[in-house]
Amino acid sequence: MSHAEEYLLLGLRLGKHVDGLVDSYYGPLDLKDVVDEEPPVHAAELAADGARLRGSLPDGWLRDQVSACTTYALVLAGEEISYSDEVEGCYGVRPERTSESVFEAAHAELDELLPGDGSLAERREAWRQRHLCGGDSAIAALQDLLPVLRARTEELVDLPAGEEVALEPVTGEPWWAFNYYQGDLRSRVVLNTDVPTTGLDLIHLVAHEVYPGHHTEHALKEQLLARDRGAIEEAIQLVPTPQALLSEGIAETGLDIVLDEASREQAYAIVRSHGIELSDPELAVRIQEAAKPLGTVGLNAALFIHEDGMSEDAAAEYVARWSLRPLEQARRSVDFATDPTWRAYSITYTAGEELCGAYIGGDPQRLRRLLTEHVRVGELRA
Repeated sequence: MSHAEEYLLLGLRLGKHVDGLVDSYYGPLDLKDVVDEEPPVHAAELAADGARLRGSLPDGWLRDQVSACTTYALVLAGEEISYSDEVEGCYGVRPERTSESVFEAAHAELDELLPGDGSLAERREAWRQRHLCGGDSAIAALQDLLPVLRARTEELVDLPAGEEVALEPVTGEPWWAFNYYQGDLRSRVVLNTDVPTTGLDLIHLVAHEVYPGHHTEHALKEQLLARDRGAIEEAIQLVPTPQALLSEGIAETGLDIVLDEASREQAYAIVRSHGIELSDPELAVRIQEAAKPLGTVGLNAALFIHEDGMSEDAAAEYVARWSLRPLEQARRSVDFATDPTWRAYSITYTAGEELCGAYIGGDPQRLRRLLTEHVRVGELRA
């Protein structure tokens, strides 16, 4: 059995322990059949299998993936591992607490930008409420935005023939949107309509989940790596691995690379055509950028919960205060940080964006490389 096949079996066996751990699988069906038919393998045994496989691999992308799986198996087995060690073992980046002075500076900038009366949190919520849209309008606008972002992405990279995306609304999930990559160059992208969504959010969503984000990356790598080169290790996407951090980084940085001024105005016009408020996009973008440092509030809360013993209620209040969000929305962030599948995942968005953004540095060809090759987190950190 090849190392790649052993890795696929390891990932599939881990997936039997935690729902959603295997984000996508389109590899050999006989391997999946073996795992489906066997009883769950104890996590400690999987950790030993992972360590053994890691020891037989040369230094490289696959070894990084196996190492992450081994760390996660140890966590499942009840090994005494700190939350920071778990995150670093899974993603190759150690979480650091953001000083609240950073959040205070973001609040000060937002205070200058947000119009109206009342507290900063009230003005930010009023600004968002003014620009929110319903689920039906959101899905319709997303459908119309797809061709614009697709055309711009095709100027960067040749999309594989037959790639396809289906959009639909969902409710009751701990996240805002999700790409379920189906294999065979197809994605099912869902929007959680429980989460308030603005017109700018919708443009970001298409870029993040579809073009040039998750769908684009998965379809390209399925074609170029799994099909053309026989790299079947690409045929599984596992949540607690460096692969996920790179994927989120690509999805968070791609929009500014592919959208020029003309296509951005075209996207704004599409949003407005669906009756969604977008009267001052320049100010909206400035507000969005000013709020970016607040993206690490959730990671701070996760560290407080898992390493300091903070209660979930106190963590929700912390998130609400510093992220300037209503308490019910802050609770969703805490739910995410305590979910068995996603508890370590918070770091992938901010660290992924930081690492990929620094690597790309405005160069479209570097984004193209991230979309089409196995690039290691360690290379980006270097």
